[in-house]
Amino acid sequence: MTRVWKWNRPVTVREVLEDLQKERSIAYTTVMTVLDNLHQKGWVRREAEGRAYRYEAVSTRAAYAAALMNEAWSQSDNAAAALVAFFGMMSEEQRQALTDAVRIVQLPETPPENPAPGRNPVSEQNPGSAEDSGGR
Repeated sequence: MTRVWKWNRPVTVREVLEDLQKERSIAYTTVMTVLDNLHQKGWVRREAEGRAYRYEAVSTRAAYAAALMNEAWSQSDNAAAALVAFFGMMSEEQRQALTDAVRIVQLPETPPENPAPGRNPVSEQNPGSAEDSGGR
């Protein structure tokens, strides 16, 4: 998968083979089998090109990592404890990335259902809202 993600385009068995052979000796059939297994598992899609296939990742590397983390987390019988342990293993750089990610995905608070007359709860809860920025 690393090679498929690295190129970020459909690749042939031959391309992956030649790239891997720069580092170690490996057989064409081994690469072909691995790519076929990845296709059977749904990690890559393939399209026929002549007598060969071109393989392309179904999801990004980031999405794959997120799915792995979610799967591991869901296996815990104490999700909070698992998260605390995980956060304890993080480097300062990883903690900052987590903080940034949480900031990105946080949704604004839901406004009250029955606001007081003459008040705009959206602009009160979200400084810099569309109303404050000239309607943009």
